[in-house]
Amino acid sequence: MASMVESLGIGLPTNAAIPAVDSRRHKLAHMVGRRIVEMVREDLKMSKVLTRENFENAIMVNGAIGGSTNAVIHLIALAGRMGIDITLDDWDRLGRDIPCLVNLMPSGQYLMEDFYYAGGVPVVIKELAHKINKNARSVNGSTTWENNKDAKCWNRKVIFPFDKPFKKNGGIAVLGGNLAPDGAILKPSAASPKLMKHRGRAVVFESIEDYHARIEDPKLDIDETCVMVLKYCGPKGYPGMAEVGNMSLPPKLLKKGITDMVRVSDARMSGTAYGTVVLHVAPEAAAGGPLALVRNGDMIELDVAKRRLHLDVSEDELAQRRRGWNGFQTPYTRGYAKLYVDHVLQADKGADLDFLVGKSGTPLLRESH
Repeated sequence: MASMVESLGIGLPTNAAIPAVDSRRHKLAHMVGRRIVEMVREDLKMSKVLTRENFENAIMVNGAIGGSTNAVIHLIALAGRMGIDITLDDWDRLGRDIPCLVNLMPSGQYLMEDFYYAGGVPVVIKELAHKINKNARSVNGSTTWENNKDAKCWNRKVIFPFDKPFKKNGGIAVLGGNLAPDGAILKPSAASPKLMKHRGRAVVFESIEDYHARIEDPKLDIDETCVMVLKYCGPKGYPGMAEVGNMSLPPKLLKKGITDMVRVSDARMSGTAYGTVVLHVAPEAAAGGPLALVRNGDMIELDVAKRRLHLDVSEDELAQRRRGWNGFQTPYTRGYAKLYVDHVLQADKGADLDFLVGKSGTPLLRESH
């Protein structure tokens, strides 16, 4: 997320990865304080910095660093607050041809500290010179290219050149198909190549509680070819959209040496998680998306190259299941939780509250005292 802040231009250059104990973090904090005062005098607001070009740069940087899937939701929501229409299509279009340049966990072996000492985000931006919007504005008053054109890489084991990347597949893959009509996402750099095209039998968990109750059962009918499906963990179903999408594998399969399986849910997962995990399925189960209709034994097809997530069930059968679906009743009936459930948007729209989309900020109409 700090790398997103820097690549968006709303953080000073090198901000993203300086270790907390490095004295340069303290120095940068002083520089930020001074710059904020200057920005007030210049009337340089976020709305003047956060342009479409800045968001496009951040999307490309996210792909190049093997960044978090959470960035998809956060950037779409932030763009919405700025009145800029950034969509999943933008994520796929801009990230599809971006390779992973950074050998950083969970896609690789190094840590953020190593990333910083190798040159950090400025080196990545320089490697994307032929892709980025060079004239995008930054809070320090300079353009993205002016800030990063002279960056040097000090360790090519950590940051690879664009023409010889760490991994060919970076970016965020945006999936469609009848199981995710409004989209779902997958992080190729953290996935197993052999599972990027897969067909398997669904093993369904109706809730996170159902998952915890059954996952360790030796009698669970599951093998490594199956597709684990978790429902009701999206923005409405699990208010706040919990990071539970990277379901741990059944212990009985871990004992066999299985380290990855295809997993599908309407939840999120941590940016440090690894695996062939399909996330943010939209519409979510709680909103009546097709995910709510999946049953044990259904066949699910994943084809990342074709951007396809398909539930191999006929339309007639799905229609019959929908007629028998009782809907989703949230247990939250009052307070902020109810306000949230009533107004939260789906993952493909940023999971923001619907009444906050558009130009944010309200003029000071009256004095408070």
